[in-house]
Amino acid sequence: MAFDQIIHLPYLGMPFHFWTLVFLVFGCTVGSFLNVVIYRLPIGQSIAWPPSHCPHCKYSIPWYLNIPLLTWLYLHGKCANCRAPVSMRYFVVELMTGIAFMTCWLAYGHTSPGVVFCLCIFLSGIIAGTFIDFEHFIIPDEITYGGIVVGLACSVIFPDLQQGASTHLQGLFGSIKGALFGAGLIYGVLRLGKLLLGKQRKELPQGCRVTFGDSGVQIGDETIAYEEFFYRKTDEIEMDARRVEMADRCYAAEKVRLRSERLTVGKDEFDPQKVPFLEAEASEITLPREAMGLGDVKFMAAVGAFLGWQSVIFTLMVSCVVGSAVGLTLIALKKSNQAGRLAFVPYLALGAVVWIFGGVRLWYELYGPIFSPR
Repeated sequence: MAFDQIIHLPYLGMPFHFWTLVFLVFGCTVGSFLNVVIYRLPIGQSIAWPPSHCPHCKYSIPWYLNIPLLTWLYLHGKCANCRAPVSMRYFVVELMTGIAFMTCWLAYGHTSPGVVFCLCIFLSGIIAGTFIDFEHFIIPDEITYGGIVVGLACSVIFPDLQQGASTHLQGLFGSIKGALFGAGLIYGVLRLGKLLLGKQRKELPQGCRVTFGDSGVQIGDETIAYEEFFYRKTDEIEMDARRVEMADRCYAAEKVRLRSERLTVGKDEFDPQKVPFLEAEASEITLPREAMGLGDVKFMAAVGAFLGWQSVIFTLMVSCVVGSAVGLTLIALKKSNQAGRLAFVPYLALGAVVWIFGGVRLWYELYGPIFSPR
């Protein structure tokens, strides 16, 4: 018997709410692993080795002190060995994942246990991606590209994951169409945002120093990675510097322009890779700016691969409304720096979650059979 047939057997002889409890416990366990992913993946560490340990004292955590939710509560959020604080994020991720898995089962277990399995995988990815983006303002390719591949595979094995699909081939085509639509729509938004919001002028306080390092630009106490600026070859950081210091020379009152492949100071041109140090003082700097990043494009391709092209429209609309509300609130509270550095993946993730747990039916009621629910 094929796997997709086995998983559709009515509860495998157990009561429905027995599996509700199983999904809650299993979800909390998966959440414990997601905490490892969230901590290690952005800094390039293996998620498989070494085993779970305290990042402060390197104490290897035994299994009986690695029980989801209970251990954190029992130890009052501290390491059992050195008593260093353990972030509340560990408890939140475990609880959130457990509730997400349980809710998937309650929403879709009666009709399609296979879809529950797929959605649990999807929700695990967006929980990890959301917390990584909150902390690091990146979304790792392992999550986005991996999500696209797994979304395609799940749609083939369980075609009903895609709206209106009943065969494996229809599931595959629906997933491919969703991935292409998700990537294409967000890429279009990215390019439009580049035209409308391509540059940002930033006034600098008196005596502020701007240092161009190996991996990013340090403006006062803030360091921003070059990846956030140089999306295209024509993107340029520009400023009228009162003073410029390099390793082997100095300039006074010269314009500085930096692109990914060229550095210009006054009339002199340099290869940025061969300039070990540059520090300048200016009253204003012009920075390239993106409405969204390529990570958002890949993330929405993964959403489309799992949930279909219809979900992409809904997810983008919900994320824009919520993101705008948060940004305007921060501006009203005079926290404009935070408003300008919002991670957008969490809002996309929220839109996708809303789609899973009711958005699809809402759109069907509003816009007809083209958005038909499962």
